[in-house]
Amino acid sequence: MRQPGQPMALNVKPLPSIILIDPVEESRDVLAERLKMQGFAVTAFPNPAEGAHAALSSPPAAVIADLWMPSISGVQLCRLLKAEPATEHVPVVLRGPEAHRNRFWAERAGASAYVVKGRMGDLVRALARSITSSAAEDGFFCQLATETMDIRDRIASHLDTALFESVIASDIRALSLCGAFDRLFDLFTQFMCQIVNYRWLVLSTEKPFRFGLHTHPAGRESAEPEARAALGIPAEAPCILIEDEDALNDPVGVAPEVVPVRFVDTVLGRLALAPLVPLDAKDTQLISVIAREIAGPVRMATLVEEAQRLATVDPLTGLMNRRAFLSSLDLEFERSMRLGYPVSLIMLDVDHFKHINDQRGHASGDNVLAAMGKLLAHNARRVDLVARWGGEEFIVLLAATEGENARAAAERLRGEVAAMVVGDAEGEPVAVTASLGLAVRGASESAQDLIDRADRAMYAAKSQGRNRVVVAMALQAERLPARPVQATGT
Repeated sequence: MRQPGQPMALNVKPLPSIILIDPVEESRDVLAERLKMQGFAVTAFPNPAEGAHAALSSPPAAVIADLWMPSISGVQLCRLLKAEPATEHVPVVLRGPEAHRNRFWAERAGASAYVVKGRMGDLVRALARSITSSAAEDGFFCQLATETMDIRDRIASHLDTALFESVIASDIRALSLCGAFDRLFDLFTQFMCQIVNYRWLVLSTEKPFRFGLHTHPAGRESAEPEARAALGIPAEAPCILIEDEDALNDPVGVAPEVVPVRFVDTVLGRLALAPLVPLDAKDTQLISVIAREIAGPVRMATLVEEAQRLATVDPLTGLMNRRAFLSSLDLEFERSMRLGYPVSLIMLDVDHFKHINDQRGHASGDNVLAAMGKLLAHNARRVDLVARWGGEEFIVLLAATEGENARAAAERLRGEVAAMVVGDAEGEPVAVTASLGLAVRGASESAQDLIDRADRAMYAAKSQGRNRVVVAMALQAERLPARPVQATGT
């Protein structure tokens, strides 16, 4: 209780402390007085190094500095203060002439505001907003020894780090031109092994799923299970494997570092690497920068691959379209001629497809075509080519197959089509059969000639009663009638 005559104790809130850096004495003194009149405790410095030293030694509520100053610019000063733990939350207000590029540089340096010189009201409002939004001071700061601290060395160190990260980001962004994930991953591993040592490295994506692993050839047996376990990737998931001696040949090391690969707010996948020894703070920061920058090339590769897929895949059946098939057929013909193995071709047409559309509706017809796509894809070998030729017609290339083996494959396919259960738009079953024409490529026969013979053989199958296979042997080619122009869906 206050005794009579005892003065009343006042709970006076300390004034917000401001460090003002202005190389021009006249303007510095005027601005300092104006800020004191506005309720700030101001300490003014003519030299940016002295001002930075004071801020790092005893962090203020805010720092005001010119954007362009001799020896140390406001951009460099701002980067230094934002990089140091003692001042990372101290708002920095930069001042200078009116220019868009000045605001740009101030923003990129991390300044809380940029104010045109001479606009006192704007400066006071910017200070009020910055101090209010910054973290509350808790009295803790890092006291720096005067004799051991060189502000210019610190700034140079931070600028070197920023330059290094900028070069890293530039090199990684250049990978956006790869166009395909497997090529992107190959080039990415060549880049990564130049800047960090690891036993294995993984770049994975979620949609679509891709799992790229880089490891030493001698360490694959241990690296792949370890990588799958670290990222929760099942053993049966396919792997894009890069093996070379750029990765370390050490089966044992520390736990892998796993970081998300984010594009804006979307997680595209993960970057993981298994170092031999624990990563230091700089390496950990570097991995985060790399994970951030690789997101753009990953996104670009995904978009390119999706565009290529849409350009080559029939959307209803999921099979190759006609254009993609013809392109792949030319390559397969060149391969068969070089290696001397046979090639057979099946043309397949759904019987009475027009009747299905007319009686059951086009949605039912789409169900039939989609089911045909799944059946053909399921029955095809990895070396075969399957495509929707157009309408209700499909085409299958049987690699390294001829004679009875080709005929047996066609008969098996015909039987599976006939046994297929397809529901119409109402869920009622639709009976489906197909007519097939089979042609075995003759010596030096062109792709178009083989397609024509298989097509005529398919028409012969329809003419002979449908739901059957007709084989166009090389010697029978001239006896098969030309296919007449007819309505689709027969």
